[in-house]
Amino acid sequence: MTLYEQAKARYEALGIDVEAAMDKLAKAPVSLHCWQGDDVRGFDGDPNAPLTGGIQTTGNYPGRARTPDELMADLDMAMSMCPGTPKMNLHACYAIFDEENGGWVDRDKLEP
Repeated sequence: MTLYEQAKARYEALGIDVEAAMDKLAKAPVSLHCWQGDDVRGFDGDPNAPLTGGIQTTGNYPGRARTPDELMADLDMAMSMCPGTPKMNLHACYAIFDEENGGWVDRDKLEP
């Protein structure tokens, strides 16, 4: 018997429908904040500025995510391990500025 099966049996002995609870959990949105990946640095400021003390490591490398690709890879990995429907809180400082999307603009000029 697996540990999950043991726990399930104990909860069922208390009258709890474990499968119904797991189904409900699978439908609950899980909110992940973008700052978990890079200490609210974003990509529109000085890339060499020091971290602010929130987090010091993320992903598979020391320090914060340095590029949009690194941050997206970290977020993909984190969301793959979270139950439920993923929900992302994203700040304007994470806008990706390149020639393909028109280049850099002030935050008050950003559009969806």
